[in-house]
Amino acid sequence: MKYIAAIAVLLSMVGLATAQSAFEVTEAGILEIQSALEAGELTSVELTQKYLDRINAYDRDGPQLNSLVRVNPGALARAAALDEERRASGPRGPLHGIPIIVKDNYNTTDMPTTGSSVALAGFLPDANATQVDLLLDAGAIVIAKSNLHEYAYGITSISSLVGKTRNPYDPRRVPGGSSGGTGAAVAASFGAAGMGSDTCGSIRIPSAFNNLVGLRPSKGLSSIYGVMPLSHTQDVAGPLARTVTDLAIVLDAVSGYDPLDDATSIMTDQPAPAFVDRLDSESLEGLRIGRLTDYFERADNAMESVIEDALEQLAAAGVVIVDLDIPQMGDLIARSGLIGHEFRNDLDQYLEVFGSDQVNTLTEIVDRGLFHQSVGGALRRSRSNDFDPRAYQQAYAVRADLRKLIEATMTSYRLDALVYPTIGELQVYTGESQGGSNCSISANSGLPAISVPAGFSSEGLPVGMELLGSFLQDTRLVAIAFKIESLLGARRPPITTPPLIGGRAPAQYSAELSVEQNGLRLDATFNYDQTTSHLEYRIGSGSTNTAAPYAVTLFVDQPPLGEFAEPVIANLLAPDAAAAAGSVFMPPGLHEALREDRLYLRVFAPGSPNGELIRRLEFSR
Repeated sequence: MKYIAAIAVLLSMVGLATAQSAFEVTEAGILEIQSALEAGELTSVELTQKYLDRINAYDRDGPQLNSLVRVNPGALARAAALDEERRASGPRGPLHGIPIIVKDNYNTTDMPTTGSSVALAGFLPDANATQVDLLLDAGAIVIAKSNLHEYAYGITSISSLVGKTRNPYDPRRVPGGSSGGTGAAVAASFGAAGMGSDTCGSIRIPSAFNNLVGLRPSKGLSSIYGVMPLSHTQDVAGPLARTVTDLAIVLDAVSGYDPLDDATSIMTDQPAPAFVDRLDSESLEGLRIGRLTDYFERADNAMESVIEDALEQLAAAGVVIVDLDIPQMGDLIARSGLIGHEFRNDLDQYLEVFGSDQVNTLTEIVDRGLFHQSVGGALRRSRSNDFDPRAYQQAYAVRADLRKLIEATMTSYRLDALVYPTIGELQVYTGESQGGSNCSISANSGLPAISVPAGFSSEGLPVGMELLGSFLQDTRLVAIAFKIESLLGARRPPITTPPLIGGRAPAQYSAELSVEQNGLRLDATFNYDQTTSHLEYRIGSGSTNTAAPYAVTLFVDQPPLGEFAEPVIANLLAPDAAAAAGSVFMPPGLHEALREDRLYLRVFAPGSPNGELIRRLEFSR
């Protein structure tokens, strides 16, 4: 990251950098940012530097999210040019001077486009992706390229070029995928919004896992030209954002007809989508949403309960929830996937069209071992499978049957949308296999689906619910999501990436404690790093002790003895041990308890066999 600081110095020397504004970018929405820019309270150079500071503090340090492949070395220079343009002629629109994260399967001619693979580590395509050009035309700044599950072929976001991306809500866990780098980066406020792609869940799953909103648009609503393909029929591309409003702003910029993408020809007879203008066009009262019961039945209990609570709130606000099943749908979904048919030919064509001179084919990539082992099985199968035109046409035809079945069901029940868990299992730990994806109902039918935050599990993990709408009714689906967001208010930032103080992560919390009673002496020190969510401790008993502790436990809140008490969080000292050191992971509830001085030590020893010896921990920075 040294070049970031060097560029800042250079801009300062030529008079383009200014003193840092007090504006706080963490969780700031695009309209809020634009208002500060227009009022002169902030410049795009300052804004970009604030995001770069957060990247420096939290992507390789702190929680080590590992969400980015590259930071754009030209970001500050572009911000300076856009500041000058604003002064001279005013802003181009709501994205003028706004930094955006872009998934590293979108072509950018000024930075390599890698698919997060060592095979393409230095590949510079000879044309931007259409959506990148549209963002640049709107005045956006590509601040960084984000990590993805290699070649977008998975949902845990691990790659041979960058490795594992971590979830900012629990860095031990996955961020979803394949747009997991974008999801983690946007949740951590490394940019105002981010771009992803979705072949089967790759926008929606990271949105659900990072407390974001993400739309898989109707196929053809926006262009995929210049986005590294996984399956051109199933591929779509678009934004992930912290709010529906931010999502709508970016969708307005990137949607519409592109002569370089035949699928977008459907937009030639359509008016411009106008997502922002229609945000407030729906009402929850009388809305009819179909709850797919079998999708809920196979979700884990933690996931299901959060969404059921959200649906109860919707019902109280006037939404009619209709339980239903679509028995034939599972069979049609199973017979309509196209990734296995299209990936090899699509990738080979992409490499040829955009001028790769590093590798030319998937066969070359596989035979040279230029991939992470996590995608080895999928890539080897694609490399060895011969294209079967008959099987391909059969699968392609079933997709139309699937769409007709879903649309007929929605018409029969008079539904405005279907609802189900975006993914039926909570975030697994990094290195584990993630299950529970419900991606195919939208991906195989071409119908739009949006994941919206539903709430949090008891462990503090984000949960998303997905709404499926009618074809090319994306603006209505986003407007419904806007009303749901307004009602539920489920967005909250991750603890691990708090606002910076003086351009740096906040200092650690610390506490010291000495206990001496009934012949027992204990000394303990604690350090809590919010950015890693870990409480480090050292505890020891005195050399002159006449009593040895049975246990020294950590717990929340001190009830009157004999009344109901909170359970033990962790035992810090084993029976008869003289000393111990270690760490305790602190989910959001424990984080808040620490900040509010509601953490206690409870000592079990001969003089206090039932843990009567209790001391409160008082932390300071």
